[in-house]
Amino acid sequence: MARPHSTRYTVAALLLLGVAVIILASLGQWQLRRGDERRAILAAIEAGRKQAPLKLTPDTDPAGMTAWRAAQATGVWQPQFSVLLDNRNHEGRPGYWLAMPLLLDADAKRAVLVLRGWLPRALPASGQAPGPGPAQPSLPGTPEGTQTVSGELSPRVPRLFELWSLGGADQSVLPATLPAAGGVPQVQNLPLDAYAKATGLALLPTVLLQSDGGADDGLVRDWPQPSVDFQQNTSYAVQWFAFASIAAVAWLVVLGGAVRRMRRRESGGPQA
Repeated sequence: MARPHSTRYTVAALLLLGVAVIILASLGQWQLRRGDERRAILAAIEAGRKQAPLKLTPDTDPAGMTAWRAAQATGVWQPQFSVLLDNRNHEGRPGYWLAMPLLLDADAKRAVLVLRGWLPRALPASGQAPGPGPAQPSLPGTPEGTQTVSGELSPRVPRLFELWSLGGADQSVLPATLPAAGGVPQVQNLPLDAYAKATGLALLPTVLLQSDGGADDGLVRDWPQPSVDFQQNTSYAVQWFAFASIAAVAWLVVLGGAVRRMRRRESGGPQA
């Protein structure tokens, strides 16, 4: 006679192992897809950097504003429209990115938004309690007159995941109008359309990540790069598929044992 508990254990083991095979194989497929995404990013970076440097003017065709392409713009800085992008760390140090428009055509208010660089967060002095609002860091001076700025293009200001404080008001909303009272606004992210509306500028549909600048302005221009290590994803995929194979073999072993026991019962032989 068959042992009910033995049958239940066998069925449960087969179900668990079957689910494990599906989950582990799915994780392997997911790693392969992530690897394909990183390959695509790497190809886009290489393609953009192979293009000839682009001269940004008020009439530049947006089709040529390819991400990662070297570019140069000539205009006048508009420091009154400066914005600080908060929670941008550099080598483990908290700080900001300084965003500022470069006016290309004063009559048409045509401009390009430039990320000028990174600067450290202003920390309260020893024994001093932090103020009620965000501290204002010491901003570098802004060169006057016509300036030529070089860098790389980005389709948008690189975004940061926004984690709003529970039960607290969001303190990083871009003011409706710039310049704003109370110092330079500090925000988490800076959509171009909202920024254009707040400043009244006609912005080019791109962002220039500045690579040159005065050696004494104190800004760090070491822009983060996206991860393109697709080999790592391939390695992880191989591991997940190996685990799925082990689970599949275990499923076959359990199934084979169940089949053998069933045949013994049908033949009237001794039960294991």
